[in-house]
Amino acid sequence: MARQRSRTKKDPVRTRQRIVDATVVLHEELGPAATTISAIAERAGVQRLTVYRHFPDERALLGACSSDWFAQHPLPEPAAWAGLEDPAERLRVALTALYEFYRDGEGMLASVLRDEREVPALAEILEPFHAYLRELAGSLATGWGVQAETQRLIRAVMGLAVQFETFRSLARQDLTAHEAADLMAEFVSAVVGQRGRGSASRSRGKTELNASSFKTPRWSIALPNALCNQRERGC
Repeated sequence: MARQRSRTKKDPVRTRQRIVDATVVLHEELGPAATTISAIAERAGVQRLTVYRHFPDERALLGACSSDWFAQHPLPEPAAWAGLEDPAERLRVALTALYEFYRDGEGMLASVLRDEREVPALAEILEPFHAYLRELAGSLATGWGVQAETQRLIRAVMGLAVQFETFRSLARQDLTAHEAADLMAEFVSAVVGQRGRGSASRSRGKTELNASSFKTPRWSIALPNALCNQRERGC
């Protein structure tokens, strides 16, 4: 133990990285809210004061851990799909990349997103991640060539599609990242197709008020249709 402490004093960079590595592991296992400085020090093989010497406050430690984790798990680069003209294909490619990112980092993301409200400093550090998702959803909602009301629905669906919990819900149904992305792209395409036909029908003029006027909204059957397509007409 004395020899280890001696090496620690001579190699502060290595010590700092051991602390970061220990914190990352504990955050994934326990979550940031349940991770203590004592546990970090024990896992890193240092004293509690050594942890504070390198990271004087929670914000500094969380920031270092976040930077380290995202360096090893980079967010998907929008350049991979930005040039695609077909909005459905653009959505499919983007969501496949995002869902693969979620799959590979599921343990850590589940822990930190769960604890975000309990740890104010964590919420601050995660804001760039949430900003990335908002920007991604906004960009994927463009280019569909629909009217304002349908565009509003698409924006709502995109905001849902990019969320981590949406991926987890689809993954629990034994869907791969690719299958989940295909399903969401087909869902949005179905919404566009169904709502577009409904708008065209209404634009032809007023119709008589009768039983057919009270049909189920077309967009409400879009997801079952998309599910059928996704399972290759298994319905």
